[in-house]
Amino acid sequence: MTLEVHLDEQDLARTLRADVRAGLTATPKWLPPKWFYDARGSELFEQITELPEYYPTRSEREILTDRAGEIARLTRARTLLELGSGYSTKTRLLLDALTAEGTLRTFVPMDVSPSALTAAAARIEADYPGLRVHNIVGDLTRHLKHLPGGGNRLVAFLGGTIGNLIPEERSAFLGDLRAVLEPGEHLLLGTDLVKSPSVVVPAYDDAEGVTADFNRNVLRVLNTSLGANFDEDGFAHVALWDPDQEWVEMRLRARWPMKVTIPGVDLVVDFEAGEEIRTEVSAKFRREGIGHELAEAGFALDHWWTDRAGLFGVSLARAVG
Repeated sequence: MTLEVHLDEQDLARTLRADVRAGLTATPKWLPPKWFYDARGSELFEQITELPEYYPTRSEREILTDRAGEIARLTRARTLLELGSGYSTKTRLLLDALTAEGTLRTFVPMDVSPSALTAAAARIEADYPGLRVHNIVGDLTRHLKHLPGGGNRLVAFLGGTIGNLIPEERSAFLGDLRAVLEPGEHLLLGTDLVKSPSVVVPAYDDAEGVTADFNRNVLRVLNTSLGANFDEDGFAHVALWDPDQEWVEMRLRARWPMKVTIPGVDLVVDFEAGEEIRTEVSAKFRREGIGHELAEAGFALDHWWTDRAGLFGVSLARAVG
């Protein structure tokens, strides 16, 4: 097993400080969703994926269960690279199919969390003897240039995570990814689809309150990492559908006026009652929009699959020209 680190603790700390200073001095306030994911946040997200309201994971798993063999035959990938891999749970469907196809030699998961990477990689090495596992600790918006070359590569970016990027960020990300791929190599992209808000919003505001706890975890991260004194109970979890942007926004809304001190960035932040921090955008997509964004970045959308309920889409695109 190889561990390649492009994002160490000092780099993470610098990035966190920069994001907190920029986001909490902006109007309106915001924080990037990547700061949900300390060990506790990762555990909470795993719980979210099992909730009855949270359809994306089940829907994408259904597609991969049905289509993994076809994906393996179409790509005949020697190297599978997974971006934002986390615990690589659904990826095993692809690993199984590519192993059965007889082409797979290397698995390259990239994530910001070294602990999630190494835990998943140890299990995968044990379950897939002979498979080379090359872990990369990195940020998918900054470190794609470090993805290893060689072999016919398939990049998997699953879970609808691309929806956490606003359009300008998606364009930059897809362009950066195309720049590191050779013509003919593939991108497997998971995208949550536009549907009724009555289905979408509960996926981000479950009855058990797990998503609310996950949302407030960003405050715990700031308290632990930067010495902040956020009162977690002072912020209500909010999930709203924006019909113009066709995305869900998660926010934290101050229940009463507060003054929060954040010594790690030498900052004092005032909140009025009702003031919000936007913590996540989760864009939903249509097939024609995905095809356009991929084409703009230099990909051809060759195959498109949905689950039987039409809630989620997985596209297989090929780097061209």
